[in-house]
Amino acid sequence: MKERRVFSREFKHRAASMVIDDGCSVQEVCASLDISATALRRWVDQVRKEHKGQPVQGTKAITEDQRQIQDLKAKIKRMELEADILKKATALLMSDPDRFR
Repeated sequence: MKERRVFSREFKHRAASMVIDDGCSVQEVCASLDISATALRRWVDQVRKEHKGQPVQGTKAITEDQRQIQDLKAKIKRMELEADILKKATALLMSDPDRFR
């Protein structure tokens, strides 16, 4: 059984760019980079969608812009959670100020 290979975001982007920007065929890129056509087609589709501003749900972004958007969304979610925790803690402290003295 063949071990599953893991490719970096940069590798995926470059491989997809060879098809999208450089005009190479999927077969040429697959042969030169030793990757499967299925994986390359998936990356090409994802990069095309990301260039249109359409993130692909359930996947890590390939393009830099979409990666930054994913990072910022994760940061916002974390900050909202922290703010919610602080609100609850403040409400608890204000409900009985003598309790925590």
